[in-house]
This record gives sequence, C-alpha cells and structure tokens, in this order.
Amino acid sequence: MQAIAVVGYKKSGKTTLALELAEALKKLGLSVTLVKHSHHGFDEKAETDTARFRASADMVMGFSPGGSFVSWPGERALADLIPLVNTDFLVLEGGKTLGVMPRIIIAEDEATAADLDPELALAVYGDHALGELMATRDVAGLARIAKSGGFLLPGLDCGACGRQDCRGLAVDIVAGEATVEDCKALSGSLRINVGGKPLPLNPFVERILKSGIKGMLSELKGFGPGAVDIHLE
Repeated sequence: MQAIAVVGYKKSGKTTLALELAEALKKLGLSVTLVKHSHHGFDEKAETDTARFRASADMVMGFSPGGSFVSWPGERALADLIPLVNTDFLVLEGGKTLGVMPRIIIAEDEATAADLDPELALAVYGDHALGELMATRDVAGLARIAKSGGFLLPGLDCGACGRQDCRGLAVDIVAGEATVEDCKALSGSLRINVGGKPLPLNPFVERILKSGIKGMLSELKGFGPGAVDIHLE
C-alpha cells in the first residue's frame, strides 16, 4: 500500500487538499482511504445515538447498508488502524510528527516549511517554491507525484536498515538514496502476509520465529534442507 500525508497548520486548507487529492488519485484508478489525525479529538453532537454509545462503552461499532465504522476511546497509533485498510492508497490529513510516509506540505514561507519537516516532502501546495521543493496548486499533478513517490513504512524503528529510525529511511527514500525494499522489516528472509497484507517483522522477531518453526519441523519425518513454505487459512 502507498501513502502520503497532507501537512500544514490549522486553517491552512489541509482538509480541502486531502479531499481533492483523494478524488484525483481515484481518477488515476486507485482506491483510496482517507485518514484524519487531530490533536483535539473529533466533534460529535452529544444528542446523537453514536455519541451516547461512545459515552457508555469502551468500544463502539456500527454497520449499515450505507457503511460501517469502529470507534475506540483515546488515541490509537496509525499502525493499529492499517490492518483495517484494504485500498491501494492512504491519504493522511495531518500527522506532522509521523515519519513513516512522504508528505505534501502547505506553506507560504521558508520558516513555516522548516517546521513541517520538508526533508519528507515531495512537493509544496502553494505558489512559492521552497528551496528545491516545487510548488504547485495543480492537484492532478500532485496526485501523479503521490502515485509515483508514495510509500508507507511499518514504524518499528528497529534500526535494521542502518538508520536510527524509520524517519531516517523515509528521508533517504524521498531523496532517492534508498527504496522501500531497504526496510528489513518488510524484506527479510521470513515474510508473512495476513489477509493479503505484509506483516512487518524486526530482525530479532524474525530470528525467533524462524528458529522456532524450523526446530519444530525438524522433528517431523520427511524434513530436510531447503526453503520452507507454509500456508495458513
């Protein structure tokens, strides 16, 4: 799955751009998930049934012919929500501190851009280029840039790629000095897919699982050298 964040300060137009970007990506033939990050919670009228459910339970779900939802109290990490995503592309509104994906920043000056981690930026939405970052208000063009350069790292910060954390690898990917395949948690010798989605494994966990599986299989008749393929339904 590919991903990109739309990052800017309050009232900068993040929501509008995220919505327009999602529509432009859909026109490129991609299915899209929109995710919003907020430091202030989500407003909901107190008299609605959903609000009353949320006030009375630890977790709320809803389903209907028109759609379904899951609501938890408190903040969940983006990694906890990713298993629910089944689209080609994820557009995140906000998430200034997340270093697991590239971003489009909304900034009209160098000072504002500097606070939005421009090392992770693929482009600027606006009228003024910032350093080597191109600036444009062409949303269709931004969608093509996102499709070409969007990615999502697991956020394990395991350091196996040789960087201090996932942000370090993300910066190098944006700069063209690395690729997602350099993430060892996604490209180790043990690869697990759950529901069609790769399950990231840091090298320590990978070694434990490989040793345990091979140790158990070695006790079975017929076990011998070679690659091991296991399929679970």
